[in-house]
Amino acid sequence: QVQLVESGGGLVQAGGSLRLSCATSARTFNSYAMGWFRQAPGKEREFVAAVSSGGTIYYQGSAKGRFTISRDNAKNTVYLGMNSLTPEDTAVYYCAAGLSAYFRRSMDYYDERAYSNWGQGTQVTVSS
Repeated sequence: QVQLVESGGGLVQAGGSLRLSCATSARTFNSYAMGWFRQAPGKEREFVAAVSSGGTIYYQGSAKGRFTISRDNAKNTVYLGMNSLTPEDTAVYYCAAGLSAYFRRSMDYYDERAYSNWGQGTQVTVSS
C-alpha cells in the first residue's frame, strides 16, 4: 500500500496561486501514474490533472493553461501548481497513484477507478 500525503492547500484570493505537493512512500515511484482530483461541496469528485510514469501529462479542460502538474522521481513527489485561481476552484484536492501497468489507454488517466492509492486530501479555498 502506497501512502500519499498532500500539502500546500489553504485560503487564497481570486487570481492568486497555490502549489500543492504530494509526497509518496512508493519505493518504485517511477512505476506509478500520478493524478490530482478534486471534490467541491455537494459535487462529485472530478479529474484535474495527471502525469504518466513516462511524463505524459493530461489536464481537465478548465485546468489547461492555469494548472501545471509535475513529478520529481528523485523525491517521490508530485506537484500541482495552480495560477489564476477562481472561487470555482474551491474544493478538497486529492492526490492519487496507480501502477502504470493499469493505464492502457489515455482515458484511463481521467478515471479515478484506475488509481488504487489516495491521499487524505487538502483543502483549497478561493475567496472572491
